[in-house]
Amino acid sequence: MTTTRVALVGGTGKLGGIIAAVIDAAEDFETIAVLGSGSDMSEIDGADLVVDASTPAVSIDVVRAAIERGINVLVGTSGWSAERIALVRPLVEAAGTGAVFIPNFSIGSVVGSALAAAAAPFFPSIEIVETHRETKIDSPSGTAVRTAELIAAARREVGPVESPHVDQRARGQQVASVPVHSLRRPGVVARQETILSGPGESLTVVHDTIEPSAAYAPGIRAALHAARDAQGVTVGLDSIIEIAIRMPATPPPARPVAEGGVPGQVARTTGA
Repeated sequence: MTTTRVALVGGTGKLGGIIAAVIDAAEDFETIAVLGSGSDMSEIDGADLVVDASTPAVSIDVVRAAIERGINVLVGTSGWSAERIALVRPLVEAAGTGAVFIPNFSIGSVVGSALAAAAAPFFPSIEIVETHRETKIDSPSGTAVRTAELIAAARREVGPVESPHVDQRARGQQVASVPVHSLRRPGVVARQETILSGPGESLTVVHDTIEPSAAYAPGIRAALHAARDAQGVTVGLDSIIEIAIRMPATPPPARPVAEGGVPGQVARTTGA
């Protein structure tokens, strides 16, 4: 059995610690280097796979460093929209490497996003409310961005969602035409509500993360194996595991923009 040597960036953070524990428990992976956000990227030399759990500001440098060295990379850092991924897609293809971007390692969260996308063509109004602990530094969350992009792809034939008065700041940030509202507060791990509304009815898809280490571990294991052998760019855990829900076709790559600007979880769908 061949052992995959992993360089883990952001290994001292909350997500990085969970990933490190999963790698330590795996027989076919071993961590050879743990980097902080201020580490020199030369420390990834000798790795077969780079796993990035750093910060949005650092993540793009980690991905570029891995690509330049011909090393596959698994990205668990939030903040990678379709536009940002488009910046590195040609670099990955030119290098002949693989880059896997996972906005959320929770299987329940991925199922919730898939349910929302499957229902999206049938409801004219859709909004997302995502909540994370106050220490999360980016908003909206990568999961909310991914959900909005899937919703937009599912609505390609019927058009963008109806979102009146989005010029008002209190109406949230539009992502792929979907208003997204971000809450940052103590006493919560992660929660996302996708609210779909039509004449006389509404459908709400809710996912709660209760225990991250239990919720993320199965998805992390699946992503590690997929990233080790990946070619090109892969986005989302739903691209790796079969969840048996009809998903929209992957939208064409977004135009690049300048850089700047299950266990342990509960998911439910409610109708009202």
